[in-house]
Amino acid sequence: MLNDLYALFRQSLAGLRLLLAATLLLGVAYPLAVTGVAAVAMPWQARGSLVTADGERTTDPAQAVGSALVGQAVVGLADGTPLFFPRPSAAGDGWDTLSTYGSNYGPESPELVAAITERQAEVAEREGVAPGDVPADAVTASASGLDPDISPDYAALQVPRVAAATGLSEQEVRDLVAEHTSGRTFGVLGEPRVNVLLLNLAVRGLAG
Repeated sequence: MLNDLYALFRQSLAGLRLLLAATLLLGVAYPLAVTGVAAVAMPWQARGSLVTADGERTTDPAQAVGSALVGQAVVGLADGTPLFFPRPSAAGDGWDTLSTYGSNYGPESPELVAAITERQAEVAEREGVAPGDVPADAVTASASGLDPDISPDYAALQVPRVAAATGLSEQEVRDLVAEHTSGRTFGVLGEPRVNVLLLNLAVRGLAG
């Protein structure tokens, strides 16, 4: 009986030592090492891919107006005139980084169909096009609700309105859209995309 208890104690002690070692190695040392390497090798990305009002990269949160990785409410001109609109958000009270999620509605959900129909009508009226010309990403939220990008089609749809609001020519705005359009990752993953925050900051900068 005592031998069995002693064996059980030794096994439990060995398990506890393994747990402590794994916690220190994987829960403390490894995260600190990865964070340290990232801070040295990729300081901008490691600190949240922050950008200033001039569209420049920064690692200082006090100078940042947003992150290139996180969608947010539309950036406008000084008088409040909106520029390019992002995708709709289902995250909290709109682009809430503390509450990220999609709508979780199924494709046959009446609530989703009604929301898409309403958004489609709003976008069509705002951009002066037919509802059938509104791209899918203009009326559907991403899985996180914080997608920072829109499709080139949605960006192109907004060019005339943004040009008229800023006094820039449509070609100037199209050129900025092209400059801020990224291709598929590694040439095969995902779809071409336009970063809304960086594009809006570039438009605002060119418009003065």
